[in-house]
Order: sequence, then C-alpha cells, then structure tokens
Amino acid sequence: MQRILIIEDEPDLRKGLEVNLAREGFKVFQANNGESGISLVIKHNPDLILLDVMMPGMNGIDVCREIRRKGIETPIIMLTARSDEIDRVVGLEVGADDYVTKPFSVRELVARIRARLRRLAKTDEAALARYSFGKIELDFEKLQAKRAGRPVELTPREFDILRLLIQCRGEVVTRDRLLDEVWGFENFPTTRTVDNFIMKLRKKLEDDPADPAHILSIYGEGYKFVD
Repeated sequence: MQRILIIEDEPDLRKGLEVNLAREGFKVFQANNGESGISLVIKHNPDLILLDVMMPGMNGIDVCREIRRKGIETPIIMLTARSDEIDRVVGLEVGADDYVTKPFSVRELVARIRARLRRLAKTDEAALARYSFGKIELDFEKLQAKRAGRPVELTPREFDILRLLIQCRGEVVTRDRLLDEVWGFENFPTTRTVDNFIMKLRKKLEDDPADPAHILSIYGEGYKFVD
C-alpha cells in the first residue's frame, strides 16, 4: 500500500483528503504544521507528500526546502491558492515536483498523484534488471526467463505483471492497479483478464499452481508476491 503524507493546517481539508485518498487505496498520514510534517517524513518515509504552501509558522516553501536539504527525494505536490503564482514558482525552484491550485477536485489530485508515482515506478523499473526466486530466474532487460535452468516462454505482458508484483513484493496489488499500470486506463479490459494472466503465470512458474508459493491471491483484493 503506497503511503501519502498530508501536511496541511486546515483540519476539514486534511480530513477530506484523508478519507478520499484512503478510499483510493492509499495509506495516509497527517501533520497540521511544518515541523511535525518533517518529523513524519523521517519516521514513515512516505511515497509522496502533499504540502500546503500557506501554513502558520514554518510555511510550505520552508518545509520543502528543509526536506530537500536533508537529502530526501520523496515526490512533493504543493497545494497552493490560485493567486499565489510566486509561491508555485519558488516551490518548484526549491524542489517541489508539482502543484495543484485550490480549489481542486479530488479526481484531479488523485490523477496527479498516480502520475507522479508511476513516473517514480518507471525509474525503479530500470533498477530491476534481473530477479530470482525459487527455481526462477528473470531477465527484464532481455525478457528472458528460466525455471531450474530451462527457458520459460513469457509474454511481454506477463513480464510487466511480474515486474509490478515484484516491485511491490509483500504488499497487496489490487486488480484495478494491475489494469491501470499494466494495460493502461484507456485500454481497460475486465478484472477477469488479470485473473487469467495470473493463472497462466502460475502454471509456468509455480511448482504447484493450485497451491502457489509466490504469486498469492488475497481474497477480495488482488494479488501479492512473496519470495
């Protein structure tokens, strides 16, 4: 489950964001000021930070600058008032990755969050060149797989599914997320398509496809990869 930290002094907005983001499948942490926000960044290492610019005391610009000074590269989306163009510019200059102007729709914000996280995942993909588990050896650069030293034929789509599951190993990956990140929102098939692909992968990679040891079903949610 991807983690988002909200640093925002307005309690109603903070609560509304928490409820909507949790509904979208994110784990949410909250801070109502800059100082506690920085502490939570260090403590929880979130995947993304939503940071309000206008806060009493330590404002969002200073918080962003301090987070980057500490060498923390977590993506930051600034929440700014529509008239605060100078704050948006300065925020990007001190290390923010994106900004959303208030008032904003939750749908727009979630789209920005997912786009930023997908961009981060693509960077991680480059690092995942090879991976081994059990009797399986995977080469994501050459799209080659072996089981107990013998070649296994996997399609590019099957490699994409495995890459996402392995990147999120130990965490539940929902069917909707698989559809979104592997197939793409514009080409949504049905969730049954995901189940069929998982079934084929198990037949190719698991010792006992009926009782898998690595690609696990999480009832009502999705799938989880374990070594």
